[in-house]
Amino acid sequence: MGLFGRFQTQERHGLEIIIVGCGTVGATLVERLSNEGHEITIIDKNRERVNEIANYYDVMGIVGNGARYGILMDAGITHADVLIAVAESDELNLLCCAVAKEVSSCATFARVHTPDYSSEATYFREKLGLTMAINPELSTAKDIARLLYQPNALEVNPFSHGRAEMVKFQVYEGNPLIEKTIAEIGAGISYAFLICVIERNDEVIIPKGDDHIEEGDRVSFVSSKEHVRAFFQHIGFDSRQVADCMIVGGGTSGYFLAKELIEMGIDVRIIEQDAARCEELSMLLPKAIVINGDGTNEEVLHEENIRNIESFIPLTGMDEENILLALHASRVNPDVKVVTKINRVNYRDVIGSMNLGSVIYPRYIITEAILSYVRGLMNSQGSNVETLYHMFNDRVEAVEFTITEESKITEAHLKDLKIKKNVLIATINRKGKIIIPSGRDRIHVGDSVMIVSTNLGYDNINQILA
Repeated sequence: MGLFGRFQTQERHGLEIIIVGCGTVGATLVERLSNEGHEITIIDKNRERVNEIANYYDVMGIVGNGARYGILMDAGITHADVLIAVAESDELNLLCCAVAKEVSSCATFARVHTPDYSSEATYFREKLGLTMAINPELSTAKDIARLLYQPNALEVNPFSHGRAEMVKFQVYEGNPLIEKTIAEIGAGISYAFLICVIERNDEVIIPKGDDHIEEGDRVSFVSSKEHVRAFFQHIGFDSRQVADCMIVGGGTSGYFLAKELIEMGIDVRIIEQDAARCEELSMLLPKAIVINGDGTNEEVLHEENIRNIESFIPLTGMDEENILLALHASRVNPDVKVVTKINRVNYRDVIGSMNLGSVIYPRYIITEAILSYVRGLMNSQGSNVETLYHMFNDRVEAVEFTITEESKITEAHLKDLKIKKNVLIATINRKGKIIIPSGRDRIHVGDSVMIVSTNLGYDNINQILA
């Protein structure tokens, strides 16, 4: 066992969090949670990795097996608020959480990859006291499926248990929104929607009524789920979901995605190099076409009709292959909907400049889910964090709060509240009804309220007041 780093000496304002596993997800969690002022202890068997992360982020590091009682005691499990197990082994992660719950009342999170374990998440929550089991492959598949349901979207982020969605899209030449102000766009639409964010070159704008749309903008709007397609139809986009999909890679992510798409009525074709895995997929997914071949081979792709497919998803184990496959698909089939999965986050600006369609980062899917829960543990008065998304390269946050008691935010009409600059109250979910609020609306106890802001780190809705 070894110890590295040190805790901050200033007065503690955050939670005590133990993270088991220092891979890409663990490192991302350390970055995000330490930036929000929490005390972090990391555990991993890899001494060099622990030393690197502990020294860079100035956190406590312990070298050892995170499922061992003695190691967890050394990490301070008895007084920890949260334990997050994101090692590569599902069994190790579940065992970490089980040991932790025997000696602590902390919240526990386990990453699980195996489909069998994911289907038994309810059992683990009940028997092990697990707060949340997170399967990054399953979550990634659901995110991609939402993008194929709305193929004009670059991103689709669900709120209010899926009743509302924030959708990002690109404004191309000839779009009827160009040169229109936000107020003019809203005046021509009968259903409720709200343009929340505009990304223009390197600038991110929380728009007001007199701001206008320009060619090349990336625009995010929020509406109830059933009205998203209506908005795309209004601006001249084909709003139907894709009819078919080619998936390169038949691993766990490919399996989960194919299963989601088949349930949506989308024809699925999977290209997988391993013959034994192809046989397994054919039994698990009898409605999918499974091809045994090298999906990175240009001839194979063209034999399988890549030029006419409506969507293309490279899910190989290598970012470089996924990027090259996405670029090739976009070149030979300009109308194809491409979603590119990338595990590393290096060179995000360069990746953003490529024609990769929608880009999915699985590590952020895990961290967003955990961050929203952690912010909800911060003893916020009057509200609790339900959902959290970082957007536009972490320059914008969309946070959904549940209003739990009367406070300053519930005392007046929205037009009479003094709200900080660059904060937008985007939706109110009142008993399942999605409201795009006007200045005459009020927030009630029991509502779920989503705010969008370039100010980061809100864990209490009253913090948006000036």
